[in-house]
Amino acid sequence: MSEDYYKILGISKKASDDEIKKAYRKLAMKYHPDHTQGDKTAEEKFKKISEAYAVLSDKEKRQQYDTFGAAGFQQRYTQEDIFKGFDFSNIFKDLGFGANLFGGKREGTRFSFGGVPFGPSPRQQHPSEVKGSDLTYEMPLTLQEVAMGASKTVNFHHKGQSENLTVKIPKGMITGKKLRLVGKGEASPYGGPPGDLFIQAKVMNDSVYTYEGHDLHVNREIKLTQAILGTSIPVPTIEGRELSLKVPPGTKHKTKMRLSGHGLPDMQGNEKGNLYVCIHVNMPANLDERQKELVESLAETGL
Repeated sequence: MSEDYYKILGISKKASDDEIKKAYRKLAMKYHPDHTQGDKTAEEKFKKISEAYAVLSDKEKRQQYDTFGAAGFQQRYTQEDIFKGFDFSNIFKDLGFGANLFGGKREGTRFSFGGVPFGPSPRQQHPSEVKGSDLTYEMPLTLQEVAMGASKTVNFHHKGQSENLTVKIPKGMITGKKLRLVGKGEASPYGGPPGDLFIQAKVMNDSVYTYEGHDLHVNREIKLTQAILGTSIPVPTIEGRELSLKVPPGTKHKTKMRLSGHGLPDMQGNEKGNLYVCIHVNMPANLDERQKELVESLAETGL
């Protein structure tokens, strides 16, 4: 079940970094196992508030959580991803606890600040509980596949054999976004459950568009007279349609014009980015005699 991290910490979605830290400190004092002495309910609560703090106190993870929601975020981040590189030691010391979750008072439990916390240490796990390693497969995608979604075939080694797997790529899966396929990773060396397979998107370069986040950018060229007098030009969309863009009189070289909602979708399907059209004014290098006469006539008028 997806968790609402803001609700867990008792804060609003507009909470500042200081408010997030203050809320966590207050709850950590209440639910830390050194205070609750074996209360399993309190221990579970402490796990949840620590996970919520690890996400909301990290700018990048918080942005991802706010963008994709709880369910979408958990599709992209494992618990190991959430806690990787996160350091609770300073905040625990400020509260009077040791760096370990249970302050060294309890055997067989660990709090690893660089990995997955709250579990028995690998040495004390039963061999059948040791999970296999996760695998990551980099999936090359075209911008069209990102815009419209796709079904792709993945060839990977699983349980010592080559396996083909059809993966449904959702719309909006830009570079770095991941899908998790449970149980498709490396086999456990001790007979435990296999690891997971992560499909990570890598968007390929496109001959027409560039992209930033979910926004698309395209260049369109117009003549000098069109820039002066104004015109309408066709603009292709990533889905293969064509829009008409009105270019107003006096448009300057490299002016950017926005077509709202014609960029890439997000993975939740709630909204789309924008399509930005960069206008390139074609300045003629050479004029024939007639053109030169006309330009000279314009110059005489003060233009």
